[in-house]
Amino acid sequence: MNAQLKNAGQSSELLGLRSVLIGSLPATLMTDDAPDRYTVEAVFTRKTDRDEVAAIQGNETRAHLSARGYPTVELHVADRRLEIANTNLEELRDGLATVIADLLAEVSASLQAERGAAADRFQDASDREQARAAAVATLADSVAFTRRSNVDVSDDDARIEDWVEEGGAVRA
Repeated sequence: MNAQLKNAGQSSELLGLRSVLIGSLPATLMTDDAPDRYTVEAVFTRKTDRDEVAAIQGNETRAHLSARGYPTVELHVADRRLEIANTNLEELRDGLATVIADLLAEVSASLQAERGAAADRFQDASDREQARAAAVATLADSVAFTRRSNVDVSDDDARIEDWVEEGGAVRA
């Protein structure tokens, strides 16, 4: 029983962001009509998995951003993109991008550590089960169904009599 825990589609590479999707930015940027805050989309370095998405979009991430001075910023994963809402390019350039990059790396590292610990626990349980099954097989193999040679009926009668005298059976 050589069981292994496989995480299909999960990379050992820490999650990060490559670049801003220029085409997703408001067309009015750097004009008088430009919005103060908008959604900026950035491309992930790799595909995210379900646990990463849940962590990125979770309450802990909101609290993390708020604690670092970005209470209105929201993150949402859309396929291979991170939508960073209620921000702007200047805010990202001036520190938010680093906060997000550190957060993504921390989320990845934490999930990898959790998965590694789970894999270790699974392997330990598998090893213990394999050892237990081997011990049961060894014990079962030690059972021998052999007849006694030269069976003496009188010897059996004597043992039965001893057993009865010790109270092993009720005489009628």
